[in-house]
Amino acid sequence: MPVSKKEISPCPIDAMLSVIDGRWKGTILWRLLDGPMRTAELGRSIPQITERMLIRHLQELVRDGILVRTEEQGGRHVLYSISDYGMTLLPVLEQICAWGRVHLARLETHAQ
Repeated sequence: MPVSKKEISPCPIDAMLSVIDGRWKGTILWRLLDGPMRTAELGRSIPQITERMLIRHLQELVRDGILVRTEEQGGRHVLYSISDYGMTLLPVLEQICAWGRVHLARLETHAQ
């Protein structure tokens, strides 16, 4: 029986994918590895993402404990950074990235 996105699957792979699933979440995490960024700064670093999708993904990553949202200057500026818990995803993301490079090369080879 399929599990809705709001339910947590007992499968560890599904549980992990429910956190990083999203067109831009991996890119957001890669950008934040260099350090905290403001929302607008992060958006400029990913020109293809819409503001709505950026905010949605940021909220989900904060909710899941992957990112920390810090308000500065009385809430006028918001910084996002990767939490200690979120840093535990780094080895997973590196492996996904390595596999993605191999897959892209394979696709390129088969397209010729």
